[in-house]
Amino acid sequence: QVQLVESGGGLVQAGDSLRLSCAASGRTFSRSAMGWFRRAPGRAREFVAVISWNGVSTYYADSVKGRFTISRDNAKNTVYLQISSLKPEDTAVYYCAAAVVARASPAIRDYNYWGQGTQVTVSS
Repeated sequence: QVQLVESGGGLVQAGDSLRLSCAASGRTFSRSAMGWFRRAPGRAREFVAVISWNGVSTYYADSVKGRFTISRDNAKNTVYLQISSLKPEDTAVYYCAAAVVARASPAIRDYNYWGQGTQVTVSS
């Protein structure tokens, strides 16, 4: 069992930066890939970024490449999402998720534990 709690969201202006955090509890965290997803109003949940269990491999959605950076600290059971150059279209609820696999997978079907989400709102 893994519990995930996101934090760090808020209301920001276009061009600003944010760092989202996801604190995990449970013994399987360090063996799981961790991902970030988001759901914008009226849209389906979409993949944002993923990091493998050991932090060696990362993968990003095309829409966020170069602006988002995912990282993890297994000693702290925490995964981060550094977001820079925020755009209004980044407005969404951001969720972290723990995968059933160790490799960096962008497929939602590979994730079985989800946090409650943190709202990011970007004003223009």
